[in-house]
Amino acid sequence: MDETFFADPYGHYARLRAGGSVHQVTGPDGAPAWLVTRYADVRAALQDPRLSTNAAHSNGCGYRGLPLPPALRNDLLHLDPPDHTRLRRLVSHAFTRRSAESLRTAVEEHTEHLLDAVLPTGSADLMADLALPLPLRVICDLLGIPREEAREVADWTDTLLIPGCPHAAADAIRRAESHLRRIIAEKRENPADDLITGLVEACDENGRLTEDELVSVAFIVLAAGHETTASFIGNGVLALLSPRHHWERLRADPALLPAAIEELLRFDGPLPLAIRRFATEELTIGGTRIPAGDSVLLSLASANRDERRFPQGDRLDLDRGGQGHLSFGRGIHVCLGIPLARLQASVALTALLHRAPDLALAVPPGELAWRPSHRTRRLAALPVTC
Repeated sequence: MDETFFADPYGHYARLRAGGSVHQVTGPDGAPAWLVTRYADVRAALQDPRLSTNAAHSNGCGYRGLPLPPALRNDLLHLDPPDHTRLRRLVSHAFTRRSAESLRTAVEEHTEHLLDAVLPTGSADLMADLALPLPLRVICDLLGIPREEAREVADWTDTLLIPGCPHAAADAIRRAESHLRRIIAEKRENPADDLITGLVEACDENGRLTEDELVSVAFIVLAAGHETTASFIGNGVLALLSPRHHWERLRADPALLPAAIEELLRFDGPLPLAIRRFATEELTIGGTRIPAGDSVLLSLASANRDERRFPQGDRLDLDRGGQGHLSFGRGIHVCLGIPLARLQASVALTALLHRAPDLALAVPPGELAWRPSHRTRRLAALPVTC
């Protein structure tokens, strides 16, 4: 996984799909794994209860996840039912379509404020100036984290996603845990209308979650709640501007936007891989036997370009609608924040189409740099003229 791979992983995935659905690989952390690349097998595996995200089912083959302290190890992403079901139920109300829609005005105000700061200059880095700060502000508002602390939150997440830096990641996680515990203590003293206050009440009043679970849930929502949306906004704008006729098509027919968002998610989604799975028993995927305890990587990026499901999958087609894409996963671990992510992408693109109709890349697409991370596919910067 070098710079060439991060710049364009899709050619590599196409070659793998052509040779079969399942391949033995060395994962980004150096541990062996089975990589699943074809749509039908990825989709089925995402919903297969014999594949658990809990590393307790690992055969001890060298897998090393994030260096999480004990309080954060039993999180939503890595729990099985019934604990997963219980914790997810406590936060799911904040991420329904209705709840997301109630935030539309706030998302629009954030977007307008961010664009007011850069559009008059005639140029911008859409990652630094819009794609990153917008979802960060929204998730901090949702959780009840003060706006002035958002930059520190972003620094934690960036550190966690840097490959090959376990000591820096461990330090960032310790700082994040300490920070969240302080905020939780403050919410106990001064409750507010936010998600952390709601979780505190669930912990204190009826014991539906422990103190460590409270911290863990807040940590996962915070870490995952802005990174994927930021990545998608950047990827989506890039896809629409290269070539630019896609942008012109949306300008001419804004009603296409909802379907365009789904196609953009399929074409270049923010998550290359689903959460790592472990086989709880021997099973077969795509004709390949997977021993119990082995590690399984499900390539969402490859599945979304699989020509068996999406003819000419390497071509962006705004009329396709992207129906059936796997960018948010499937099954019990399907992304919790789907409605909020779609809302923010829709608001951001609508504002850009309206306020920056002549938006264009400031450099050729081939000169753009991608951040070296297997966890999210995100541009390092997106320079544009506006």
